Amino acid sequence: MTNDFRAFAPVSALTVADPATAYLDEMMARVGVDGLAAALGDAGLLAQVDQHAAAVRDALHSAGREMGAEGLAAYAKSIVAGAARMRRSIPEPGHAPLTGTAWLAADWHCMRLVAVCLIAETAGLL
Repeated sequence: MTNDFRAFAPVSALTVADPATAYLDEMMARVGVDGLAAALGDAGLLAQVDQHAAAVRDALHSAGREMGAEGLAAYAKSIVAGAARMRRSIPEPGHAPLTGTAWLAADWHCMRLVAVCLIAETAGLL
């Protein structure tokens, strides 16, 4: 008797996402879920995330990069690297701010990563 449910499949049988999508998934877990949830409940925060998303799109377009998982992941990696150089940390999963007010005070790096997550989610990349 076999079970076709993935929950019961051996780990080696599970499909691993490509590295770009996996990195975007990590960013979604670290800041995207909480940031986007807060933005949906706070019009001012949502406007800021939208402005960051427009800047991300412009940066990718100016660099000749596509708006796909690889381009977004590369951009997100550069934001994380910049934060590290400035001795700023990106929250671990479950440790990001939860309220709109807290997100409005968040570092630029975190807001930019939330914008990357918004673009990835609306493009169906996650």
